[in-house]
Amino acid sequence: MALESVWMEGDAVAQLARVAGMDDCVFAVGMPDLHSGPGIPIGAALAFGRTIHPHLVGSDAGCGARVVSLGKKLKVRGEALERRTRAAFEAPLDEHLDLDGVDDEALLRAVWERGAEAIAEYARTEDLAAFARAEAEPAWLPASRRFADGELPEALRLDARGRCFATSLGTIGGGNHFAELGAVESITDPAAAEALGLQRRGHVILAHSGSRGLGRALALRWGPGGLVETEDQATYLAELAGAVRFAIANRVLLCWRMLSARGAAKSSRIRGTFDLVHNFVSDEGEQGWVHRKGCAPAEQGVPLVVLGSRGAPSWIMRGGGQPACLCSVAHGAGRRMTRGEARDKLKQRHTRASVKQNAVGRRVLCDDTKLLYEEHPDAYKAIDPIIETLERAGAATRVAASSPLLTVKLR
Repeated sequence: MALESVWMEGDAVAQLARVAGMDDCVFAVGMPDLHSGPGIPIGAALAFGRTIHPHLVGSDAGCGARVVSLGKKLKVRGEALERRTRAAFEAPLDEHLDLDGVDDEALLRAVWERGAEAIAEYARTEDLAAFARAEAEPAWLPASRRFADGELPEALRLDARGRCFATSLGTIGGGNHFAELGAVESITDPAAAEALGLQRRGHVILAHSGSRGLGRALALRWGPGGLVETEDQATYLAELAGAVRFAIANRVLLCWRMLSARGAAKSSRIRGTFDLVHNFVSDEGEQGWVHRKGCAPAEQGVPLVVLGSRGAPSWIMRGGGQPACLCSVAHGAGRRMTRGEARDKLKQRHTRASVKQNAVGRRVLCDDTKLLYEEHPDAYKAIDPIIETLERAGAATRVAASSPLLTVKLR
């Protein structure tokens, strides 16, 4: 699903064809941001009649984006804003959460079972509590499953270095994940923008992150095989739901850190917020088990965000509920260079200083030189043809564009 102006990677198309040829696959849609992944395509919605395939969800279950809309005032800019932002993202978690007497495993269980609601329960301020409660859980998530002591598998409690996964809460992670302060540069649907609290030159906070190492642990635990038995499916879905709740809670905390840096960590300053999940599987009736890898649900009228790059705008959109797209939408621009290609090619074109401030007023807060090149805007497809493709296909319609001012990629 792409216009001729959208560059498509041959390997990604071949990966999509292989998955579409799997037994029991009844429908496969490649989004215009389709690009190759580790054996499976990224930017695809895949429907199966009877089976669930954990490896098609991938190693970052629950990955997604959260959007927060604010007013126009920005008192701190430039290097002063960078200093405040670094301090906000390096601050310990207990600056925002009251964790006295709460060990890491208890925190993990709370977030696993209750998601953002657990953040509200531990919040040090009523403002954070209200922010965490602002977005209801996705309707497709199974009911919370409470685990008795010792029942939560060790593989989903401790990472490869023996640390509890709760220690990763409130952190961005690597790869294409980020937190960002942007500004609304254009509005195409004024009524929808107003409903979401968006205004021209108003500010937008974006957090794109997932379940951190927890999603990878879940993928390793279930392996590449398909799940047919009802009991196995129920167990996997309960564990997937825990990872999704963890990821949503993580994005709440990332946005709150950026709100703190922006000087807007107050309920009265927040005009609107919503969350979107990109990696999951759900039972969608006649469509079957719909697996989304690097794409998001786009039911009629729901708010969405299609991520640009740190040099291109992200588009806030409304879902079109298009069955031919499996009611899905692209999650971003999509890569056009592998990470290795980006490092090799872009080091020859750009200095380190230029990639940290790649356009007037657009700054990048990142300490990893390799990541700066791997995630350079030139490594991604152009966003405008992606958005036009989605609109022409009926997948979504434009509401407003947010241009990045400060992108944070601190692990």
